[in-house]
Amino acid sequence: MSMPYVAPPDNGLDLVYLDEALLIVNKPAGLLSVPGRGEDKQDCLISRVQREYPEVLSVHRLDMSTSGLMILARSKALEREMSILFQQRQVHKRYTAVVTGRPEPESGEIDLPLITDWPNRPRQKVDHDIGKPSLTRYRVSGFDPVQHSSRMELEPVTGRSHQLRVHLMALGHAILGDELYATAEVHAQSERLLLHAMSLRFAHPLSGDTLSIESSVPF
Repeated sequence: MSMPYVAPPDNGLDLVYLDEALLIVNKPAGLLSVPGRGEDKQDCLISRVQREYPEVLSVHRLDMSTSGLMILARSKALEREMSILFQQRQVHKRYTAVVTGRPEPESGEIDLPLITDWPNRPRQKVDHDIGKPSLTRYRVSGFDPVQHSSRMELEPVTGRSHQLRVHLMALGHAILGDELYATAEVHAQSERLLLHAMSLRFAHPLSGDTLSIESSVPF
């Protein structure tokens, strides 16, 4: 049985970047990116941003449990431009995660096809027959021998739902605090999912200049 949705308190927008075309904000962990089904799931990042910037449109999403950088477009035309950049994999994203154990080798690629686990939605699963190609690059940046956990930098080349969480679980190193994919013990090691979208790099849809945005990791 899923837990009721309780949105985190609204402490104002954590606005990282703003110009005439785009708005980039830090989404807090536990907040939906866009409205869910039902009256109880209307408080979300886009609704909070639209109170101050009514014109903005969502371009991509982060999992409710994930924190970090999200891009919003300030017109329909710009939303279309940014969607094309995402489809063409021209938006380079990097995440930080803390996972259980110590991955070996300490850098590499996870190339495992993913598909929705329909009876257990919203879970995803590895499926070598009908899964969609999914690729994650990773690098271990630190190891904590007390907690027996590793800090990792992750670069999703594809953008499948729950990709990083499923790929790391499949590697045997689930993300701490992951209520969907970690064991009860690993889930209990953190009050939140330790996954943060920390970096975005892409060509600005109007100027063509490279935009690099960073966000400090809150854990």
